[in-house]
Amino acid sequence: MNLPRNMTSTKARAVPMPSNSVLAPLYAHADLLDAFAIQLPAEASDDLEVLARTAFERQAWWIRGLTRVRDVVMATVGVKSSRAVGLVGAARGSVIGYLPLLSKSATELVLGADDRHLDFRVTIQIRADAANGRELLAGTVVHCHNRLGRIYLTTIAPFHRVIMLANLERAVREMRT
Repeated sequence: MNLPRNMTSTKARAVPMPSNSVLAPLYAHADLLDAFAIQLPAEASDDLEVLARTAFERQAWWIRGLTRVRDVVMATVGVKSSRAVGLVGAARGSVIGYLPLLSKSATELVLGADDRHLDFRVTIQIRADAANGRELLAGTVVHCHNRLGRIYLTTIAPFHRVIMLANLERAVREMRT
């Protein structure tokens, strides 16, 4: 589908994990490994942090609701709430949404946290697509430590995928206004 230069598709899609990510060594034996991309409008920023904040800081009401449910349920087994993860991250540096910013380069942001049940990382990249121009890519790597981590991941994985797609699509719509 060819769109005018100032228009982009608002549909995010699953893509392979980027081979050029600093997270690539973590791909082996990951319990969850997925990536999604969406075409960026021409007027979108080139600043990865601006793009990541647009995608992950202003969550839709239903995502905030699901996060609250997650926090309440997981508190019963001693897992940190999203707010607690954000506060710990903020004490060490920047956070985007409630996700601690672990590293930033000219080509990649890495967000994530470690907990007793699992470790997760999110890569945010801009990539050039010859057919479509620039794309925003968000990829996730999760390694579970124990049964609680595997049960948690099995439960949230379908929601995670829907949320990542929705965040990317909402961010692009917001970039156009």
